[in-house]
Amino acid sequence: MEKYALIVAGGSGIRMGTSLPKQFLQLGHQPVLLHTVARFLEAYADLHMVLVLPPAYIEKGRELVQSMPGAGNCAFTPGGETRFHSVKKGLQFIPEGAVCFVHDAVRCLVSAGLIRRCFETAAEKGNAVPAISPADSMRFQTESGQFQPLDRSKVRLIQTPQTFHSTVLKKAFDQPYDPGFTDEASVVEKAGVPIHLIEGEPTNLKITTPLDLLVAEQLLAKR
Repeated sequence: MEKYALIVAGGSGIRMGTSLPKQFLQLGHQPVLLHTVARFLEAYADLHMVLVLPPAYIEKGRELVQSMPGAGNCAFTPGGETRFHSVKKGLQFIPEGAVCFVHDAVRCLVSAGLIRRCFETAAEKGNAVPAISPADSMRFQTESGQFQPLDRSKVRLIQTPQTFHSTVLKKAFDQPYDPGFTDEASVVEKAGVPIHLIEGEPTNLKITTPLDLLVAEQLLAKR
């Protein structure tokens, strides 16, 4: 099956506190975005790629990515109002009958091994969504406003790449937008398709704040 990676990098990164979107910040010797692209190319040399970027940064992204060996097979599109709309824009470049990874551009420490496991599970079962168990105690807020303990053994923290047969994913995104669509799994699930969780990686963190960037630098230095 053909493999497509839809890399979602359409946000502005307000919580990072910088004028430059976080996917373009420097991490080690290159921008965050290029670390992410490199991990996917490491996993599969025959990969097609679609990058969803802020409209003002399309050309910058194109210049960066196309300077990488093996990254020539790449399409670019501006992001939309929400993640749902950004992914929907990217899906127009992805054919039926493929396996499609949807990945946060700022999860730049994802391993090639996890990418391969996602593909293998999705090829067999239709989809694969990586998840990890929380380490902290957890509570949830009731309708009365009180916070009650939550059994963390029954909770999973969801990561990307969320991976699907493209035919199923494209059909699911024909649904009208719902504010409850927090990720691709929630869209596909609402379309009536069961979701298959696989074990993710604690180091597959999402760079959102300056502290996340510092942690990523330390993890990268140890690889």
